[in-house]
Amino acid sequence: MPDAILEIDGLDSFYGDFQALFGISMSIRKGEVIAVIGANGAGKSTLMRSVTGLLTNRPDMIRFGGANIGGLRADQIAQMGIAMVPEGRQLFPSLSVEENLIIGGQVNRPGDWTLDAVYDLFPVLAERRKQPATSLSGGQQQMVAIGRALMSNPELILFDEISLGLAPIIIKNIYEALPNIIGTGMSAVVVEQDIKRAVDISDRVYCLQEGRVSLEGASGDVSRDEISKAYFGV
Repeated sequence: MPDAILEIDGLDSFYGDFQALFGISMSIRKGEVIAVIGANGAGKSTLMRSVTGLLTNRPDMIRFGGANIGGLRADQIAQMGIAMVPEGRQLFPSLSVEENLIIGGQVNRPGDWTLDAVYDLFPVLAERRKQPATSLSGGQQQMVAIGRALMSNPELILFDEISLGLAPIIIKNIYEALPNIIGTGMSAVVVEQDIKRAVDISDRVYCLQEGRVSLEGASGDVSRDEISKAYFGV
C-alpha cells in the first residue's frame, strides 16, 4: 500500500519455541483506524507486542514510515512515533496521575499533546492529578493510560483491549473521546473483543484466528456472517 504508515509483511512471532503468529500481513494508512478482532488466544496482543518492540522480529517484517523496525527496541520504536495503551493499563503504582502522564512525554517528540491537552480531554484527571494513579477507578486508570500514550505525541497509537473489565458507561465515555484523539490525523489500531464497537469505530477490520489473518476488509463491507465465520473458524 503506497501511502501506508505501517506495513507488516509475513510476520512470524514466537515465545521461545512456541509460534504465536503465522505470516501476518497488514497495513495502516495515515489517519486510518484499524480494528483487530479475534477470540482469546488468537494473537492480537502478540501482534501489538511485535509492533511496539516488546517482541523482537526480523527487521524487514515490520516497516514504519518506510523504515524497517522489526528488530528495534521498544524505546527506539516509541521515539519514532508509535505508542501503545497496553492491556491492563500497567500504570506505575508508586507515581501520581500526573507523574504517570509525564513519563509518557519523556520521548520528547513535538506535538499538540501536553498535560493541559490531556486534562482537557479527560477533566477528571486534572481534578485527581496528585493522587496515586492506581487509586483511581478502572475507567479513570484507563484514561491515564491513554493520556500517557498521547503524551508521546505518536503518529500511530495502539489500543490493546481498551474496554476490558470496564463498566458499559465507562466504555461508552472512552469511545466517545476517541474521535478527539484520532481526529488530529493520528493513525490507530484498536484491539477489541466487542465486535460491533470495533467495526463501528474503524475504517477497516482484520480478524485473527489461531495466529493467522482469517478476514480482512472495509468495516462497512464485511457482513456479520463473514465475521462470525472468521472469528470462530466455522
